[in-house]
Amino acid sequence: MELRNLKTFHVVAEELNLTKAAAILSYTQPTITLQIQVLEREIGHALFNRVGKKTFLTSAGKQLKHHTDKLFAVMEELENTVRRLNHPQGILNIAAPEYYWTHHLSLFIGSFLRLHPGVNMQLISSDSKETIRLICENQADVGVIAGGCSNSVLEVVPLDKERMVLVAASESLESSSREQLFVDYPFITYKDSGIFGEEVKYCLSQIDYTPKSIIESESEELIRRAVLHKTGIGLISESFIKEDLENGDMIPLYYSDHDIQTSLIFLKQRVSEVTLQSFCQQLQQSWNSRSPS
Repeated sequence: MELRNLKTFHVVAEELNLTKAAAILSYTQPTITLQIQVLEREIGHALFNRVGKKTFLTSAGKQLKHHTDKLFAVMEELENTVRRLNHPQGILNIAAPEYYWTHHLSLFIGSFLRLHPGVNMQLISSDSKETIRLICENQADVGVIAGGCSNSVLEVVPLDKERMVLVAASESLESSSREQLFVDYPFITYKDSGIFGEEVKYCLSQIDYTPKSIIESESEELIRRAVLHKTGIGLISESFIKEDLENGDMIPLYYSDHDIQTSLIFLKQRVSEVTLQSFCQQLQQSWNSRSPS
């Protein structure tokens, strides 16, 4: 049996009117009659009876309609599923260090969800090494990390570069010299075993600085506030404290001589997934628009 003929039968059986069925199917009435006759020959039974101007289903027609109802309901569900595959939907698990959540991802997610209400998200705060592990083990769908990544199963998309700067509150200089700040004040830094942690070690070695006491924080904002309150001197992303430096609330003590790359990562085997594609493309656009020139 041809699906086309079954579709024609199904519409005629629904409408019980050849004129209406012809309009719905965009067929001529002779074409519809021919397709019904072909189907009746295949089945070996008449499907319709005409009494006067009215059309009725025969017993065989009723049984066939029972099956075509189910057949075309399944086909409609399949078509809807295929259509949904062309639009972002489902659950997206996103992993990234707290720093990126603070001043990039949290600003982007709301606009993405407004554009794609069929997507739900689970947000994971994790350092860069943990983010890589989560992506590789399929516990997260997409991640943002500090630095690059050489893992062959991952697609790595550069987003931006960050420069680290060691700073103190400007008011700290009222009672101490720059040199004395390194002696008198604790060092405030990231609690991160990944690329940020490696950058901290590199910067300290470059200025030959061994802090007497260290305060670790997982929050960029907490480091910033601690520095402004003269709790200590802190190593922090230049872009995050741009306004504090411009306003003179903080003074730079040391600028790192190399940048940290920010990368977007996901499994290469999932590159064709619509939801993942949309998220990554729109995040790149958003990130670039917010990056300082």
